Amino acid sequence: MNCESSCCVIISAAEIKNYKKIKTFISGNAFIIACDGGLKHLKKLGLKADLIIGDFDSFKGSLPRGVETISLPCEKDDTDTFFAVKEGLKRGFRNFILTGVIGQRFDHSLCNLSALLFLFQKGAKAKIIDDYSSMDVVASQPVEISYDECSYFSLMCLNGPAEDITITNAKYPLEKGKISPEYQYGISNEVLKNKKASVTVGKGCLCLIKIW
Repeated sequence: MNCESSCCVIISAAEIKNYKKIKTFISGNAFIIACDGGLKHLKKLGLKADLIIGDFDSFKGSLPRGVETISLPCEKDDTDTFFAVKEGLKRGFRNFILTGVIGQRFDHSLCNLSALLFLFQKGAKAKIIDDYSSMDVVASQPVEISYDECSYFSLMCLNGPAEDITITNAKYPLEKGKISPEYQYGISNEVLKNKKASVTVGKGCLCLIKIW
């Protein structure tokens, strides 16, 4: 899923180095939400924020003038990023790209990964992009992965057993398999040369991680 004009892009404060790669996923017509320290990434991504959200504990500069801003309290249930996800849904978006959300703070990274599941359960499409990979949710609808799209791909269970998993055209194929949160064996698979791997999940869902 590359970003369309109806896409909401949420940019948070985690480190980004491969700006060139991230930019390939973002359309110039996307709606951009900068979350707190995510403001530092805008210039290198060649983007301007349509909305700024945060408690501003990680951004110490001056906020851009003339941009809609939602200031949040430091003490709250939602992180800045999760608040932005909910705000994007509230504004009618159903396609999301999240970047700057995977970093040194494992707790924040895991919370942001759960946002993919939250959006999936709300009927939205969502993808996380970082310097090394893309992540999205796979369920009943088959997903194809091209040979030249990634070096490896992994399938991880986020919220309970996923069953009737089928993987074809991959180094490690699977038929009617099961992956549970306590036994994650779907790591570092490879698409067969010049093929397209296919992944389907009969029951539940998985996080598909494509490693470039």
